[in-house]
Amino acid sequence: MGLKGTKIYSVFTFTCPRCQEGKVFESPNSYSAQLAKMNKTCPHCGEDFVREPGYYFGAAYVSYALTVALWVALLVALISFDAIGIIRFSISEDPILFLLLGIGLLMVLLPLIYRISRVIWLNLFVKFNPDAVDINKLKNKSAA
Repeated sequence: MGLKGTKIYSVFTFTCPRCQEGKVFESPNSYSAQLAKMNKTCPHCGEDFVREPGYYFGAAYVSYALTVALWVALLVALISFDAIGIIRFSISEDPILFLLLGIGLLMVLLPLIYRISRVIWLNLFVKFNPDAVDINKLKNKSAA
C-alpha cells in the first residue's frame, strides 16, 4: 500500500498535502539559494499555499519543537555512545563538546528544519483528497 495518502508522505517529500503530487517549494534542493521560495499554489491541484499574511508564523513553533527534539536526540546519542564505550562523555564534564556538536548539527540541518516545519504546519490544516484535481477543475469552471 505504501505511505501515499498519509501526512508523513507529504512532509518528507515536500508535496502538497491535498493532492500529494505538486511540490510546495520551487527548488527541490533544501540547500540551494532558493531555500525559502514557495509556490503560491500547488502546480498540480491549485491548493493555495499562501492562505493569509502571517500564516506560517505558527511554523516557528514547529521549528522550535524540532530543534528541541534534535538537542535531546544528540544528548541521548552521546550518552549511549558513552555507555557502549565508543566515546567518553558526561554532560557535567563536557558541556563544550555537547554545545559545539549541537550547534554544528543545527547549522547543517537548519534548511531541512525550516522546510519540514513549514510543510508540517501546512499539513495540520489541509486534508488529503485524491480527487483534489477534479474538485479544483469544477470549482474553476463554476467560478467562470
